[in-house]
Amino acid sequence: MKIRRQMLAAAACGLFAASAPMLAAAQDNMTLKAADVHPAGYPTVVAVENMGKKMQAATQGRIKFQMFPGSVLGGEKEMIEQTQIGAIQLLRTSLGPVGTVVPEVNVFNMPFVFRDVAHMRAVLDGPIGQEMLDKVSASSARLVALGWMDGGTRSLYTKKPVRSPADLKGLKVRMMGNPLFVDTMNAMGGNGISMGYGEVFTALQTNVVDGAENNEPSYFTSNHYNTGAKYYTQTRHLMIPELFVMSKVTWDKLSKDDQALMKKLAREAQMEQRALWDKSVAEHTAKLKAAGVEFIEIDNKPFVEATAPVRAKYGAQFADLMKRIEAVR
Repeated sequence: MKIRRQMLAAAACGLFAASAPMLAAAQDNMTLKAADVHPAGYPTVVAVENMGKKMQAATQGRIKFQMFPGSVLGGEKEMIEQTQIGAIQLLRTSLGPVGTVVPEVNVFNMPFVFRDVAHMRAVLDGPIGQEMLDKVSASSARLVALGWMDGGTRSLYTKKPVRSPADLKGLKVRMMGNPLFVDTMNAMGGNGISMGYGEVFTALQTNVVDGAENNEPSYFTSNHYNTGAKYYTQTRHLMIPELFVMSKVTWDKLSKDDQALMKKLAREAQMEQRALWDKSVAEHTAKLKAAGVEFIEIDNKPFVEATAPVRAKYGAQFADLMKRIEAVR
C-alpha cells in the first residue's frame, strides 16, 4: 500500500508538472476591453482597434482587444472608475477627470498654451509629454498612461463674423462647463455661457446663445452649422490633448515583455490616430465649406494677449512648466 501511494503521488506530481505549462498558457490568454465615448469609426476608436490587431498578431492570439465605442459601457466618469478596478482594461479619456489626481496635466487646459498644432505635438512627443505620462502612471489614479491622443483644435463659430476681440462684444458663446473656459471666453471679449453639449443645437436655434466653439469634425457632426452659426473663426484658443490609459490592475498582470510591447504599440497608435485626425479635419472642413460655412483666418495675437490674465490666474502653479512648454521648438 505504501509503495502504491508513492507511485500515485509520483504520477500526480508528473501530471501536474506536465499540465503546469498548459495552465500558465491558458492564464496568459487575455481579451482586453477597450472603451471610448466616441462612436465607431472615430479616429481614436480606429487607432485602438488597429493596435489590438497588431497585439493579437504579435502574441499569436494570446492577447486580444474587444472594442466598446459610443459610451456603451457608460459615460467617461463611469468608464474611468471601471478602468481603475480592472473591469475595463484600456480607455481613451479626456484630461479633466485625471487632472483632479495629477494637477500638472491641467496646464494643457490653458488658452493658447501651445502656439500651434506642430508646437503641441512637439511638446507631447518630447520630454514634457513623457513626464506627464509618468506622473499619471505613478499617481494614485490606478491608471498606466500609455500615450496621447489628439483632441483637435477648438475655434469659434458664430452667427456673425468675428475677426477681433471687439467683434465678440455682447455675443453669448457656449463653453465647456469649467470656470477656466468660461473665463477664457470672457477675456476674449465674449460672454461665456456654461452649457451641456447636448443643449447647444437648440440654444443656437433659439438664439439663447450666439455661438459656440469646437473642432471642425465636431462642428459638422453636431450639425451646429445649420443653426445660422456659419462663421468659423480660427482662433485656435484651446488645444487639449487626451490620454490613452490602461488599468494598473491589468498592467501588473502583464509580463515585462508584454508591457514593453503594449507601450510600443500604443506609441504607434498615437501616431496613427494623429494621421487619422488630420484626415478627418480636412474632410470635414471641405464638407463645411461646401455647406456655406465661411472660414475666417485671423491673426490671433490680440486674443492671445487678451487671455494673459487667465493664464496668470489659473496657471500660477504651472509657471515654470509653461515656460518649458513655450521654449519647445
